[in-house]
Amino acid sequence: MKMVVDKANSRGYANHGWLKTYHTFSFANYYNPKRVHFGMLRVLNDDTVAPSEGFDTHPHKNMEVISIPLNGYLRHGDSIQNSETITPGDIQVMSAGTGIFHSEFNDSAEQQLEFLQIWVFPREENTKPKYNNYDVRSLLKKNELSLILSPDGETPAAINQDAWFSIGELDAGQIKEYKLHKKSTGVYLFVIEGEVEVNNTVLSKRDGAGFYETDSITIEVLKDSRILLMEVPMN
Repeated sequence: MKMVVDKANSRGYANHGWLKTYHTFSFANYYNPKRVHFGMLRVLNDDTVAPSEGFDTHPHKNMEVISIPLNGYLRHGDSIQNSETITPGDIQVMSAGTGIFHSEFNDSAEQQLEFLQIWVFPREENTKPKYNNYDVRSLLKKNELSLILSPDGETPAAINQDAWFSIGELDAGQIKEYKLHKKSTGVYLFVIEGEVEVNNTVLSKRDGAGFYETDSITIEVLKDSRILLMEVPMN
């Protein structure tokens, strides 16, 4: 097994007033040549947006964009006539393909928005742009690693890549094995809340770690935790 560890306090950070954002991988003005991507996982941003503020209309091309709200109301608009607001328990999936313009705003005038913005390199470039959001609440099972996105129809949500995303809402004392789907993939674990141990390494809130050249990882839950697992091709 090979492993990379990205501690929360080592991430890039920017405070724009209306936006406070942490970057696990190189993004915008943060560049770390050792932290550009993990396999096909290109961006993992941890964003907090002030009430009624947000990202004005901007372009994406040839990237799979997944947004996962943690708190608050995330409003999406785009150039293919979609306009939706999602909340925790929903995920937003956008295939930029040949090109799409979109905006993301905090849809509350009172409450801050917290969400994860994730980019994955696509399997195939220059496809037709598309957008969907999915209610994954029925998929989330307590003390399980619940699959919320897959390439093979096992979940409603999919992207243009051989990627599997899972969320675990886990009580302290649980021990969970995650089995990778392919020899060519790796899995990146991000601790949203809590504390876990994997491969003799303790990971706390907002820490991340990638594991590859292995068939599985074993997750020991040290404190009540919420984790996100992102399995992607390594090349």
